[in-house]
Amino acid sequence: MTHADKGKYFQKHPGQAKIDDILQQDILQKVKNNNIACPAAEEIAQRKGVALGEIGIALDLLNINITECQLGLFGYSPQKKIVRPAKEIAPDLKQAINDALSGGRLPCAAAWAIAKQLNLPRMKVSAACETLQIKIKPCQLGAF
Repeated sequence: MTHADKGKYFQKHPGQAKIDDILQQDILQKVKNNNIACPAAEEIAQRKGVALGEIGIALDLLNINITECQLGLFGYSPQKKIVRPAKEIAPDLKQAINDALSGGRLPCAAAWAIAKQLNLPRMKVSAACETLQIKIKPCQLGAF
C-alpha cells in the first residue's frame, strides 16, 4: 500500500473484519497517536503466541500505523528510514543473505532469522542489504 492508502489499511483484507477482543485491547494499550512501534507489535505476538502476520492484519483492520521498523526501513521521523549501508559485509552474512533470497528480495522474517543465527543486531542485516542493494520485503507485519 502507498502513503495515499494511509487510513485505509483495512482494504487489504476484504471480508476479514473481526479481531479477537482481547488481542484488540492488547494492541490498543500499546498505540500512541494511532501508531504502534514494531517492537511493541512483536512483544504482543510473543506474549499471545501468535504470528506477527496475525498482529499485522489486526493493525490493518484497526487502521493503525506501524513505526520504528526494527530493520530501520520505515517509521522514523523525520527521515522515515534510518538504516545506512554497511561499510563492510562479513562473508558469512553475505552468504546467508544470498541463500535466503526469494524473488531477488530478502523477506523480513529471513532477515530476523539471519540476525539470530549469526548473533547480529537486526539492523546489521538490513545495513548489509542496503550495501548489496537488496530490498527487504515482505514485512512480517504486512507494512509497505
